[in-house]
Amino acid sequence: MKKLFAVLAVMTLILSAAALADVIPGVEDGVLTVAMECAYAPYNWAQPDDSNGAVPIKDSMLFANGYDVMMAKAICEANGWQLEIVQLEWDSLIPAVQSGVVDAVIAGQSMTAERMEAVDFAGPYLYASIVCLVREDNANAQAGGISALKGTATSQSGTIWYDTCLPQLANVTILPPAESAPAMLMAVASGTVDLVCTDMPTAQGALIAYPNLKILDFSGTGDDFAVSDEDINIGISVMKGNAGLLDAINGYLADKTADDFNAMMAEAIRIQPLSE
Repeated sequence: MKKLFAVLAVMTLILSAAALADVIPGVEDGVLTVAMECAYAPYNWAQPDDSNGAVPIKDSMLFANGYDVMMAKAICEANGWQLEIVQLEWDSLIPAVQSGVVDAVIAGQSMTAERMEAVDFAGPYLYASIVCLVREDNANAQAGGISALKGTATSQSGTIWYDTCLPQLANVTILPPAESAPAMLMAVASGTVDLVCTDMPTAQGALIAYPNLKILDFSGTGDDFAVSDEDINIGISVMKGNAGLLDAINGYLADKTADDFNAMMAEAIRIQPLSE
């Protein structure tokens, strides 16, 4: 009998070890905690109710929706997890992943080499080309390439738009960065600056709120922004070394195409606030 108990004990330890080996750090409780700004339409935004499938924001009376929320929901459904959304400012997103406060950031982040030194990236989960936004009545509205742009410009702080793209505008005075995407868009819509640099989804979403704006897309002209794949590939950041979570997210994204991503983004733009 003692031998039987001993064998059972060993088997229990083996099974427990195997179960622990399958546990993904961060989602042991079956909940994926995802951070985003909830202020960056059409990627993510806050709204007062759960319409169109919005998800409650932790410690808030508001709900989050947008492309990033749709993607987070799809990833959780594929892996059998529940989703928890945490609202953080842009500059707090990566530190939150590094410290383990959240499991992942799904917030329209470019997969840059600098960011990859701090976190691991799953994805891409979107491919976003770089464009400019100007008012329709601005002289730059007729520009045929970046070399023709003049006046003043800004973009959101901590983005490749501000750090990499704006310095390529030889005839433009770069003003201090905007703290957020909404502040950036307000600056150009109000005429505080002549133009802003952003990505296509953000620009498309901006036209819903600011129909007086025009998108300048110089791709294919030979007079466009010089960017690399890391600038336009948008990824999902997780803690360095969390291979289990990285593999689980990439497992969902593996068979998705640019068309799949664009279709989901089109739906996010359709339902974003002020789109009706």
